Amino acid sequence: MSLRDVPYQTAPSPLLEVRDLTVEYATATGSALAVDKVGFTLDKGEFLGIVGESGCGKSTLLFGIAQLLSPPAGITGGSVSFKGRNLVTMTARQLNAIRWSELSVVMQSAMNALNPVKTIGSQFRDVLRAHSFDTDIAVRSREVMELVGVDPVHLGSYPHQLSGGMRQRAMIAMALLFTPDLIIMDEPTSALDVVAQRSLMVQIKELQRELGFAIIFVTHDMSLVSHFSDQLIVMYGGQIAEFGDTRTVFDTPRHPYSRGLLDAFPSIRGPKVPLLGIPGSPPDLSDLPPGCRFAARCPSVMPSCTQTGPELYDVDQVLVRCLLHAPGQVSKEEVPA
Repeated sequence: MSLRDVPYQTAPSPLLEVRDLTVEYATATGSALAVDKVGFTLDKGEFLGIVGESGCGKSTLLFGIAQLLSPPAGITGGSVSFKGRNLVTMTARQLNAIRWSELSVVMQSAMNALNPVKTIGSQFRDVLRAHSFDTDIAVRSREVMELVGVDPVHLGSYPHQLSGGMRQRAMIAMALLFTPDLIIMDEPTSALDVVAQRSLMVQIKELQRELGFAIIFVTHDMSLVSHFSDQLIVMYGGQIAEFGDTRTVFDTPRHPYSRGLLDAFPSIRGPKVPLLGIPGSPPDLSDLPPGCRFAARCPSVMPSCTQTGPELYDVDQVLVRCLLHAPGQVSKEEVPA
């Protein structure tokens, strides 16, 4: 067979491609840069975790991807390509056509996201009818409730009649009505106890394996995604601080901020070690400092950090925004403790 006989094959395009996404909030004193040129790709069936302190831009990033931002927030740059279509340039009608059917969102507080004066079943029915699904609505509603481990009898319940865990499962069931390709989850376990958190995470992972959808999961708890996500983004000051394979980031964190987050959570294995916090506060996004945004809190700060804003450097297939890993510095070395 000659080279001419071999069919040309292109690499499959990612399910989601975010390029240089920038989101700003308009304030009385100027704009606040909440998301600063964030970019990543997500493949079908992949689980991406996004972690960081409150105010680092996690939820704003998700709302920017799902096109759910409202004034004073707005996208000022970049693109969000979902299955080859740029969501940023879509009309409201086009976005409504793909929401729930191809892309769904699970909000942080199910009690606030669900309509308090409608039963769970009636809210499922509204979603299905909005997408012209008029047949077997009751059957489909029961199916998704069973998928998330909730007795379908609760389709007749109001949100306040369910426990916190059951409300979150009902929200996930609603997100699965059309078996979308991507589910975006904004801290869905934040209001649950530790036992309920793990139970819900195990359920989410099992559903992902069974149905094959991709997940973007936002949380401030790094330990929560350690056993469930495939890739991990650590955000700080509206930027990606570190991005790579989850196990690699946990085993050898290369950014001082990633190490600080890990040191703030107890380990259930190994010797007892004191928990350490990160001194100081995140930067004011409306008045960002020059240089590295973590410099004022960093235990490994160098003189150049306060003047030079670091790029994302590739260190053994992990992207790290830190001058410690710039060419000519301590590349491929672990961040000093």
